[in-house]
Amino acid sequence: MRSYTLDDFARMIDHTNLRPDATREDMGRLCDEAVRYHFRMVAINPVQSALCAELLAGTDVHVGAAIGFPLGQISVASKVFETKDALSSGANEIDYVVNLTEVKAGNWTYVEDEMERVVAACREAGATSKVIFENCLLTQDEKIALCGVASKVLPDFIKTSTGFSTGGATVEDVRLMRAHVDQRVKVKAAGRIRDAETFLAMVAAGAERVGCTRSIPVMEGLKARMAADGVDHYDL
Repeated sequence: MRSYTLDDFARMIDHTNLRPDATREDMGRLCDEAVRYHFRMVAINPVQSALCAELLAGTDVHVGAAIGFPLGQISVASKVFETKDALSSGANEIDYVVNLTEVKAGNWTYVEDEMERVVAACREAGATSKVIFENCLLTQDEKIALCGVASKVLPDFIKTSTGFSTGGATVEDVRLMRAHVDQRVKVKAAGRIRDAETFLAMVAAGAERVGCTRSIPVMEGLKARMAADGVDHYDL
């Protein structure tokens, strides 16, 4: 069990705007909100990396680029190039989507090689790496097998979902991932986390990072809940 203040919760949130029609003004708003609430990161499409890095210069808010997003259906070489390009443009965190075709084929050599190469590019740049499973499209055995690959490669995080498929994070999936991956690898919950109660359930299940588009309602809900309970922290 650990104690969490409101700021501790904020520092777990990846404040997200991955819409294809996001404007420069939207990116400015996203970054302003991230600084104001002290979120850990803005999660954006790679093409926005340079702009967000500029907007967030001098702050401790990270820039996180989504690679092979949202389908993961590009080659390993393309994912590595996209990763390095985003990092050279100012990103310092990477969330990439695994190749689900190869997962479904049980081609774990391919999956491990892909993970090794993307994670290696992140390590070389001193950047945080996150591997997106897209659990709503996977069987329990496939999720566990992916945890096994991650336990060998040791990315910084494994992540439940893109938020763009048929389902998002579930408490059950967070628990399963936490139970089956090496303790050195953290778990990120993402997708359809829209209120304080769901956020707290994900953290209690073992998530150490949470991706949200509805980050501000989550934080305002946490703030109101703590005020109503007369506490300045929660133990989860």
